[in-house]
Amino acid sequence: MAEDEAMARPGPLLPKQGRQDRTLGLVIAVLCCLACLSAMAALAADRAASTWVSALGASATVQVRPKGDQTPSEAADKAAEALAGVKGVSEARALDRQAAEKLLEPWFGAGGVPDDFPLPRLVTVDLDPKTPPTAAALTQALAQAGLDATLDDHGRWMADVRRAGGMARAIAVGAVALFGLAAAAVIVFATRATLEARRDVVEVLHITGAEDAFLSSLIQRRFARVAAEAGAVGAGAAALLAAAYKLSSGADGFAPVLPLSWIDLLVVLAAPVLAALIAAIAVQRTAMSILRREAQS
Repeated sequence: MAEDEAMARPGPLLPKQGRQDRTLGLVIAVLCCLACLSAMAALAADRAASTWVSALGASATVQVRPKGDQTPSEAADKAAEALAGVKGVSEARALDRQAAEKLLEPWFGAGGVPDDFPLPRLVTVDLDPKTPPTAAALTQALAQAGLDATLDDHGRWMADVRRAGGMARAIAVGAVALFGLAAAAVIVFATRATLEARRDVVEVLHITGAEDAFLSSLIQRRFARVAAEAGAVGAGAAALLAAAYKLSSGADGFAPVLPLSWIDLLVVLAAPVLAALIAAIAVQRTAMSILRREAQS
């Protein structure tokens, strides 16, 4: 009796196509995985840029040149003393010649700077991140002390870092958008193939009075489910890859290049929902267009 009922039970109007659905799911899963990785890279790049800008904005460098009978060390010490009195300066330190030579080692090599080579002395200035002084205030303090000095507040470097961070974010967001478009294109192709394969069913349903919206909803639900399941698989793979990267790169990741945070992994939670939404929109538009054309032919 149970077997007779099972045989009598009607099958779905649009049954699953095992191999085709698995292939479509695999493609969507890969695209979702890449999109999640791109989104996490964008978050990490934004964090790195913010960290670099904060570090650069919390310090300044002054190049001091001696005047008259001043020695380089005396000029640097005087500059440090003048800058230390500026409101918003946490500390000002004059670097000796050995420290200046160490900064030139990448170009001259260790011990490669001649003893009579005129090296300007540097003063490093640590600024209060909450109330940092302006470049004008620091320059005025140096001028009032009668020093020949040049201030570098790292403004140019900060602008470059902000620009690089913005470019990295734009590239990552663009990659996510491209992966979404690729997924939509694949789903549109699969929708067309499904309707073509079930043309006879569609024609019979049209004859019996079925509306295009009903047929479209059948296809929409099917592909939305496939996309959601594939999106979950792709999101899980992306989370595993990101976790492996985080664990293998230490507590701070490959900081400051790409400081991934554990909270960034939460971005993968949106993948199944967005995949299903993209599939639903792509299928609805494509199916309705094809069904209306079939009804008119």
